Amino acid sequence: MDHAVELLPGVHHIALKRLGDSRGHFVKTHAVSALARLGIGFDLREEFHSVSARNVIRGMHFQRPPHDHDKLVYCASGRALDVLLDLRPGPGYGAVRSVVLDAVTPSLLVISRGVAHGFKALEDNTLLVYKTSSEHAPSHDTGIHWNSFGFDWQCDTPILSPRDQALPAFAAFGPTPFER
Repeated sequence: MDHAVELLPGVHHIALKRLGDSRGHFVKTHAVSALARLGIGFDLREEFHSVSARNVIRGMHFQRPPHDHDKLVYCASGRALDVLLDLRPGPGYGAVRSVVLDAVTPSLLVISRGVAHGFKALEDNTLLVYKTSSEHAPSHDTGIHWNSFGFDWQCDTPILSPRDQALPAFAAFGPTPFER
C-alpha cells in the first residue's frame, strides 16, 4: 500500500502487493500504518462480503447520518466494475467515477462517507469484501437507483435485486444529509 490515486475527494484507489509462489498467493488488504502514511484514517467496525454472478449490479448504496460510514472495498475473486457517486454538497455533487477491481491485480478502494457505492460483476463468482467504519443500521440504509445518474453500465440485461430496482432516482434525492 504505497501508491494511491484520488478518484474523488476522500476516495482513493490503492494498489496492493500480491506475493505468489507455487503454493498460491498472499495479499495484505488492511494495515493501519500503511493507510496513515497515505493520510487515511479508518476505524473498522464491521466487515462483510458479497458473491455475485456475471452482470449482477448491486447499488448504489449508502447509509444516512448518523450511521453513515467510510468503506474499504476490495475484490478477492473475479472482477468488478466499481462505481462511485458523490452525494456530498459542493461543486463535486453528482460526480461519478468508476474503476475495475480484480483479484489478479489487487487494489483497495477507500470510500468516504457521503459517496454512494455500487458495482457490476464482470465475472461469475466475483467476491467483494467490504470493511466499514460503522455497523449496518437498517433504518438508515438506502440508495440511489442504479440507472438514474447518467452512468453507462454497458449491460443490457443486468441482474438486480427487487430492493435495488425500487431505489429512488438521483433526481429525487435531496437535500443531501452529508457534509463535505
